[in-house]
Amino acid sequence: MESEARLLVVDDDRELLQMLHEYLTREGFSVDTVADGQVALDYLSEKSADLVILDVMLPGASGFEVLQRLRAAATPTPVLMLTARGDDVDRILGLELGADDYLAKPFNPRELAARVRAIMRRTSAGANSSTNALHAGPVVLDTARMSVTVEGRSVQLTGAEFRILEVLLRQAGKVVSREQLTEQALGRSLELYDRSVDTHVSNLRRKLALPVTQAEIRSIRGAGYVYVVGTSSNQPP
Repeated sequence: MESEARLLVVDDDRELLQMLHEYLTREGFSVDTVADGQVALDYLSEKSADLVILDVMLPGASGFEVLQRLRAAATPTPVLMLTARGDDVDRILGLELGADDYLAKPFNPRELAARVRAIMRRTSAGANSSTNALHAGPVVLDTARMSVTVEGRSVQLTGAEFRILEVLLRQAGKVVSREQLTEQALGRSLELYDRSVDTHVSNLRRKLALPVTQAEIRSIRGAGYVYVVGTSSNQPP
């Protein structure tokens, strides 16, 4: 539930931190704030958060360093990155390092709350799914345990990657558009020049390392993506 969700907001702008603390608290979230990347890592080593809102430019340790260390430790906590408007490099790098979504500064706090709710809804929906296991070729995705294996090999995915894979597996053999993947997996509408889904799919291909002759996530130019079982050729990432 939103009223039980604990958020950690990490930003070195003290005025912004205070504003977000007040706004998100009014929206029903429990909110902690820190202004230093290393302090954020120390916090997360001792306490838990349901979602981290993480700025890129931070003292102590950058947002990228914080995210990289969380994912290296297999910490599954969803992360929403705050990036500079128009800085595609930061957005792509954040997604490649394991961020679930991003929001460009300056932003409307209502949009931030909406993004947080979308991530939390998708996380909750996966945990409460009545269909626990999906089997498609060499891949087994367990929605109850939020786990994925490929031929018995465990694969660590971010929440966004997991949800995109789930959508593709549930519609295996059918083309799923980028718009559908954004709405069903990320919980928001596809924006102009938004390449989040493409970056997540690229990460999925790399992490899954699907056996060439057994399955692939295939790009369909101008249409979207399709999970194909029993293929003899792989598309480039």
